[in-house]
Amino acid sequence: MLKRAFQLMVVACLATATLRAATDPFAGKWKLNPSKSKFTGQMKVQVVGPNKYAITFVELGLGSGVTDTVVADGTDQPAMFGTTLSVTIEKPDAWKVVRKRSGHTLLIGIWKLSEDGRTLADAFTGYRADGSTLRRDYVYKRTAGTSGFPGTWESASEEVDSDSAYEFQIEPYQGDGLSFTTPAGHEIQNMRFDGKDYPDSGPIVSPDSASSGRRLNEHTLEMTDRIKDKVMDSREIELSPDLKTLTITIRPVGQNKPNILVFERQ
Repeated sequence: MLKRAFQLMVVACLATATLRAATDPFAGKWKLNPSKSKFTGQMKVQVVGPNKYAITFVELGLGSGVTDTVVADGTDQPAMFGTTLSVTIEKPDAWKVVRKRSGHTLLIGIWKLSEDGRTLADAFTGYRADGSTLRRDYVYKRTAGTSGFPGTWESASEEVDSDSAYEFQIEPYQGDGLSFTTPAGHEIQNMRFDGKDYPDSGPIVSPDSASSGRRLNEHTLEMTDRIKDKVMDSREIELSPDLKTLTITIRPVGQNKPNILVFERQ
């Protein structure tokens, strides 16, 4: 009798898990609304030798607090997480910054200083695995330093190209888990919300990157992103009451202001 009751309880639990997977409110296709999203960023440039700089970036796919040391001679040089970085000084007030992985260009940044040296414009282009591009125009204000590119910079305004609208798909995964797929980047992340690390996969994903997460409630997820043992950022993913809007608040380590991405259900 006791055995029979236990079997019925297991069946009931499995049925509940299956039902939840089939009706998970996060499941669906989502598209970024650039006009409602807010991107912020901080970076730091330090002189560490003759024509040599240590640059701390906040970059898509690499997170924050990523510091590379590079000679500004235009050559590809070994950088963090299996990438290369080149810095070309085209003019005293204009730099070209290029990051690659396995020969594939991940991003190009065209940096230009204002005449008074107080602001830095970054015409940013990111390249996805499928060849499509993500364009942003950043404007940074100087918060430390006196002249040239060396100093600390914080983004003052950001514009997102309407052609760069980002899409991804969420599907149920192993009961209470979710699968996040980004078609443009051929990136997939399968994870359960048990606090354990689950690896990211994709042709331009940083090696040893993984995420862990938990459900705060039916409409809110909390996730932490790592590369190796280094925490890069935390994310809160929240559904609107009508289930039509998904807001992702990303808090990069070392950055005071969060990035807020607003997606609409397709």
